[in-house]
Amino acid sequence: METSVLALDQGTTSTRAILFDAGLRPLATAQQELPQHFPSPGWVEHEPEDIWQGALACLRRAMAEGGAAPRSLAGIGITNQRETVVLWDRASFRPVHRAIVWQDRRTAEACAGLREAGHEALISRRTGLLADPYFSATKLAWLLDHVPGARAQAARGELAFGTVDSFLLWRLTGGRVHATDATNAARTLLFDIVKGEWDEELLRLFGIPRAILPEVRDCATEFGMTAPEILGAPVPIRGIAGDQQAATLGQACFAPGMLKSTYGTGCFALLNTGATPVFSRHRLLTTIAWQLGGQRTYALEGAIFVAGAAVQWLRDGLGLIASAAETGELARRADPAQPVYLVPAFVGLGAPWWDAEARGAIFGLTRATGRAELARAALESVAFQTRDLLDAMHADLADAAGTAGVDGALGAGETVLRVDGGMVASDWTMQFLADILGAPVDRPTVMETTALGAAWLAGLQAGLFPPPGAAGDVPRGFGATHWRLDRRFQPLMAREEAARRHAGWLEAVRRTRSTGETA
Repeated sequence: METSVLALDQGTTSTRAILFDAGLRPLATAQQELPQHFPSPGWVEHEPEDIWQGALACLRRAMAEGGAAPRSLAGIGITNQRETVVLWDRASFRPVHRAIVWQDRRTAEACAGLREAGHEALISRRTGLLADPYFSATKLAWLLDHVPGARAQAARGELAFGTVDSFLLWRLTGGRVHATDATNAARTLLFDIVKGEWDEELLRLFGIPRAILPEVRDCATEFGMTAPEILGAPVPIRGIAGDQQAATLGQACFAPGMLKSTYGTGCFALLNTGATPVFSRHRLLTTIAWQLGGQRTYALEGAIFVAGAAVQWLRDGLGLIASAAETGELARRADPAQPVYLVPAFVGLGAPWWDAEARGAIFGLTRATGRAELARAALESVAFQTRDLLDAMHADLADAAGTAGVDGALGAGETVLRVDGGMVASDWTMQFLADILGAPVDRPTVMETTALGAAWLAGLQAGLFPPPGAAGDVPRGFGATHWRLDRRFQPLMAREEAARRHAGWLEAVRRTRSTGETA
């Protein structure tokens, strides 16, 4: 009897598997760290075999710890770090190179060339994205151009490309299924998000042969069965979504206007805009939030490259803390008379600046600056960056009000930000976030919302859960029952003080940017 669902959450720094019961209550969790490799400044890579072995180990351990047999699983849901590129040999399953991670900036010059040649308007119109190294296409082109023989192999149909979900699906099914879902396809710079198909003109622009691309499917559908030897017996794979889209589902942001932000290695804020895409005029991304039954729901997205990674840097790079949990208490003890700003542009700046050449900087250091002030600056940088994203979202919604198909009331109500990810366990950080935003911040009881969203997709396809209504209303038995509020953080800081602090941040960003501008 199918009584549980298994979520595989493959992230940038770790992989986890969570076993949920039919009520979406977590039963068992397995997690394994994923090493990152930095072969050159601004380059970030993973060993694909590490990704696969970590995923396999976590799936097996979660099942064992939860006492789940393969026959008890209604399905597996996969969620993954997006934009990361894997290129492998179809026959041997061997990758031709390490995976190039979404944070990698090696193609910054190629992206600058695309912008200078006037191609960014086409890219944005078709994909909702920008010509930036963050996305998959230039990484894939780099592999085809720099791995000896790769282009010839690709032309012969011997290679397969995928984001991490596709690579895991290929390995889980024993090479029988080469597919992805619409949310991951939408992050490649190769997918028309309005038509819902690979775009021939963009494929020519980036020099990508269509033969290496996966088939694009709904987020909840039949993706195939695991090979029998993987988990002891075949198990259906029934859901796939990129990590931020899965978190949006896990946060039950089904209604247009609902907003979530995930704080992991980076920070990603998504605003549900409904069935009509809102194309940004303020350097945000327009993306597919999910696709169910062939119908797409869209979102505005702001991507911050460094959030929790700034705390990791304090721990691993500087040795100032022993654990991330220390930062909240250190920030609480920091001298309020010392305004220190950390702009964590370690791999450039993401939205809304999109400055690949910017690099990290600290401003306001004095002889009295210590661990506490640096910890506070790292945590505050996350709130300031989130404020930049929400300001851009509100501006985009104001611009789009009255446009055909766009609800003019989308941004008219009170902003409530639903948060998840490792950093939201810090009360100090969440209170400062609410203060700088001037808006309530809601933290749920289950903070593993990415895995929760993947589990919901698999359970939806299996018939365990009802789908969202046509108007985006919260499905019975999911949003109302399984999303529960742990704590709401209300803004307490005077708005004048919040504005003053944010202005100091914007000046720090201006001085950090390669162009010296903030607009």
